[in-house]
Amino acid sequence: MQFDKEKMLRLCNEWSKNTLMETLDIAYVDAGEDFLVATMPVNSRVHQPMGLLHGGASVALAESVGSAASIMFVNPEKQEVRGIEISANHLKAKREGTVTATAKIVHKGASIHLWEIRIVDENDILVSLCKLTNMILPKR
Repeated sequence: MQFDKEKMLRLCNEWSKNTLMETLDIAYVDAGEDFLVATMPVNSRVHQPMGLLHGGASVALAESVGSAASIMFVNPEKQEVRGIEISANHLKAKREGTVTATAKIVHKGASIHLWEIRIVDENDILVSLCKLTNMILPKR
């Protein structure tokens, strides 16, 4: 089966309607056979009280892009993706602009997917480095 980048991006952005991804203004912007990319604006909606990008918003971005990326490897009519563990190292503060998260597959098993998600700023400087483990379950 041929990978269809435009279809994947359209589905991810459609699935985001009326969810946390829409609230955070996360947009899926690029995809390949082993990666998915999403952006999120940095503004007061994702700030912590000191006016900086909230670590939780970065983690929400990472889990959103990593979980959506697992959908590329399953049959969504028969299987579901569940994030079961995420870790994040926040390396650079960010006050405004846009961050871009790229999820790349590290391990693609039948029941477990492991993703590395790099969140960078507009200058390609690493803001956060995350690791996400997804469990693949039969759809109920």
